[in-house]
Amino acid sequence: MHVTAIIQARMGSTRLPGKVLKDLGGKTVLSRVVSRVRRSQFIDEVDVATSTESADTAIVEECHRLGAAVFRGNEADVLDRYYRAAQAAKAEAIVRITSDCPLIDPVVSDQTVRAFLDEQPDYASNVQVRTYPLGLDTEVMTFEALETAWREASESFQRVHVTPYLYQHPERFRLLSVIGEADYSQNRWTLDTPEDLEFLQAVYAGLGNQDDFSWRDVLNLIKQEPELAEINRHITQKAVREG
Repeated sequence: MHVTAIIQARMGSTRLPGKVLKDLGGKTVLSRVVSRVRRSQFIDEVDVATSTESADTAIVEECHRLGAAVFRGNEADVLDRYYRAAQAAKAEAIVRITSDCPLIDPVVSDQTVRAFLDEQPDYASNVQVRTYPLGLDTEVMTFEALETAWREASESFQRVHVTPYLYQHPERFRLLSVIGEADYSQNRWTLDTPEDLEFLQAVYAGLGNQDDFSWRDVLNLIKQEPELAEINRHITQKAVREG
């Protein structure tokens, strides 16, 4: 089964405009995400899905620099954008990653992908029952399930977030939750605000501004320097994830 990761990215963040191209230890946030996802053992292809808005031409240029295939589609209807990107890639299984997760861990993502390949559900994720830090989010679905959602989802929330139609209909789709050995869900490792960026920059600096470290290395760094977690602890996660 050909497994394609599609990273959704756009410049139009409300709380931190242009966040995906912000500097993170000498490289862009998007570059960090692409690099880390590419180290997966089970993902065959890593693509980016952005919008046709003129501001997102900068993302297209960055993708060309990174050698990543990029698809441009509807800004507001992210489900449509995802579906058409998957179509263009001839994907059989789609891994959904958001570009605001520059600490995404290929080993953690591979746990979800491998469970998906072994159990063959319609949809698998490590977010429905969250045990990993916010920012290691990985969702996997069949092309057929994505196509059904694309065809039938009618609520705006379902179109913006790509996958709700699947997990809101457990009677129609076989769902699988991948759970870690302990609960680390109180950790906020995503990028949505200036404070989040400050935290992520501190983490990268503390780990040599490389991007081959693991999520456990981040946990150990925070254990050694607990003040890092205070930088963005007060931030409330928006109900709507942008992409």
